Amino acid sequence: MAYVKHIFDKNFLEYASYVIKDRAIPDLEDGLKPVQRRIMHTLFEMDDGKFHKVANVVGQVMKYHPHGDASIAGALIVLANKEIFIEKQGNFGNIYTGDGASAPRYIECRLKSIAKNILYNPAITKYNPSYDGRGKEPLAFRAKLPMAIILGAEGIAVGMSTKIMSHNIREVIDAEKKCLRGETFKLYPDFQTGGLLDVSDYQDGNGKIITRAKLDTSDPKRILITELPFGSSTESLINSIENAAKNGKVKVSQINDFTTDKVEIEIRLQRGVYSEEVVDALYAFTDCEQSISCNLLLIHENMPKVLTLTEIIQIHAKQLVQILKDELELERANLNDSLHLRTLERIFIEERIYKRIETIKTADGVIQAVLTGFEPFMDEVLREITKDDVEHLLRIPIRRISLYDINKNRKEVEEIEARLKEIAKLLKNLKAYAISYLDSILEKLDAEETKRRTKITNIELVDVREVVKRDIALRYDATNGYLGTQVPTGKELIKVSPLDRIVILRKSGVYTITDVPEKLFVDKGMWHAGLADKDEIAQVLFTIVYMDPKTKQAYIKKCRIEQYIMNRDYLIVPDGMKILFVEKKESFSFTLKYVEKPRVRILEETFFTDDYDEKGIRAQGVRLSIREVKSLAIHRSTVKKTPEKKTSAAKKTVKKEASTKVAAKAKPKTATKKTSSKK
Repeated sequence: MAYVKHIFDKNFLEYASYVIKDRAIPDLEDGLKPVQRRIMHTLFEMDDGKFHKVANVVGQVMKYHPHGDASIAGALIVLANKEIFIEKQGNFGNIYTGDGASAPRYIECRLKSIAKNILYNPAITKYNPSYDGRGKEPLAFRAKLPMAIILGAEGIAVGMSTKIMSHNIREVIDAEKKCLRGETFKLYPDFQTGGLLDVSDYQDGNGKIITRAKLDTSDPKRILITELPFGSSTESLINSIENAAKNGKVKVSQINDFTTDKVEIEIRLQRGVYSEEVVDALYAFTDCEQSISCNLLLIHENMPKVLTLTEIIQIHAKQLVQILKDELELERANLNDSLHLRTLERIFIEERIYKRIETIKTADGVIQAVLTGFEPFMDEVLREITKDDVEHLLRIPIRRISLYDINKNRKEVEEIEARLKEIAKLLKNLKAYAISYLDSILEKLDAEETKRRTKITNIELVDVREVVKRDIALRYDATNGYLGTQVPTGKELIKVSPLDRIVILRKSGVYTITDVPEKLFVDKGMWHAGLADKDEIAQVLFTIVYMDPKTKQAYIKKCRIEQYIMNRDYLIVPDGMKILFVEKKESFSFTLKYVEKPRVRILEETFFTDDYDEKGIRAQGVRLSIREVKSLAIHRSTVKKTPEKKTSAAKKTVKKEASTKVAAKAKPKTATKKTSSKK
């Protein structure tokens, strides 16, 4: 068993690690999930400036992605709709309406030039073998911008999840420039669908945001939705409004969707209802307002880690400086090689070293002759001459030797030397170079396409209970035992709203707190049905008089309902007891009539509820008398009269206890009768 457990633990950890690192969570270095990275890698390989059929791209990506083609096509369409790296042709769906894209065989895509500028440099990128070993794929692109917070991401892995909001690319670049200068910066989300945004609880990327649709209420009889909140489409938004209207929460007569490349949803209102009255209800009961929790989880240094926006910008600012340094050093090395070869070519041709090999018959002899010919000119050579250098010289065609232009060579050498001096200066001022690079990216971005779309504002949350009016009748029909807002007959108990909760106390002593029902069978006898909102129900004091069927002794209990679980049955009195009446008045009196027995003179007794203290909802009641009860009569008067005689039961002292919970009624009997036994 221990061995089997070890196998399960090992396999689970491997699976969890795979899902976290290789499927669901993006990497901080390039902000891409593995499937997105493989799509971009394939597009870089296929890039020839022309559009490629998406189905073809998907097929090529499958060389690197060990999963189905559907996930590749879906990821490509989502990435293309971000409109940063991929140019689209055809129907890629509609981010406003939620309509899906056409089949991959009908749509085309190609890379934008900015993609190579930001992501692609294979000379300084680390590659791993693909899953089948036939090819190589990047471990992560050396991205020059923090794409994780520009693109945004959402993913669920084993035991963790990520929810990263997208941010405006211009604002991200400005923040990185400020970071390089040592200045403070702030970043807030920006969504393609626009809308309004409250970032008061954003907490640097790991808090909560509130988004709202943008409403036009200039017409008092209709409302236009012109921008969507993040995470919504016109279809989901209209469905939420229709559901709210069906439940009576929003008074709408008609909804029309005129959305094309811009959002336009028209909401026509009912007669007598005006737009200003409906706005709060739309925010309270529909997807026009949404609260979204953020979790900035990324793979950093090969481990999942929760970061802040500030940390991401700081990490990427250092990463950008390092990438630019690596590129400059690589360029310097290439230029030095080029300068070295240009110098060798000049000497090889000008000094006619190639003449030395005319009579030599062996390959080694040719190489040695060339090396010997360069010995007098070693002061001009930048580094030691290798066999590869000699091979390069020997491959120079005769035509080029005969047409060799010394002036052209000197000009090329001067240009290379000038660039080397420029690289040396840039390497000494890498931060300034990084800032200038970011400025060059900003210049390439289309100002109209990359402007902020989501407006940041302070959103005052709507109290839904203030928005909804209590104008629905809650009826109870005692003849059939049904209670609810859709009960056509019976007595109207109270006015309620769809958001209210009610407490129901049945004849059996069972009470339940539930949402307002449309039609619910409760019982053909019911003590009480009323509002159960915590502030309202706690103000109601229930006085219950009940009897033990075995001893026929009566008890009183005063309590309030302060705690409960929804849709759960509770007993307000001990199990098996018979409730005589339930009253909600705090002060009143009642009379108990006792069973006639020999030698008993007093056959009735009056009690005042003020003489008894509240108890907890789970407490037992206080026994009123040891005598057997025959009937009960309630007196509405609360004035306490001093009786001529008192029994021992009336003089009994009751201990005070804290109380809580539930209610009911009893059969009214007002007659008071006094009898005396015969001597």
